[in-house]
Amino acid sequence: MIIFFFEVMFLMGMLVFVKNKKHLLLMLLSLEYMVLSLFMMLFLYFSMMYNMYYLLMVFLVMTVCEGVLGLSILVSMVRMYGNDNFQSFNIL
Repeated sequence: MIIFFFEVMFLMGMLVFVKNKKHLLLMLLSLEYMVLSLFMMLFLYFSMMYNMYYLLMVFLVMTVCEGVLGLSILVSMVRMYGNDNFQSFNIL
């Protein structure tokens, strides 16, 4: 039952990610929400089956690197264009 709740969390995060293609900040927040639900699922799985928590630390390190990279792209985009709206600038 708990796994179903985390799967619904992941699917809701994916739905928000697909629906909000206009702002980079909303996309990053939905990605972090999806990563949080994945972390909870992995925590439950590893605690029940294998008791290998060092893989969760590797997952958290990769998650932090992904978050820092996304925030650095957001900051550089806001400094160059003034906002995080994708329709306000030309990618090419």
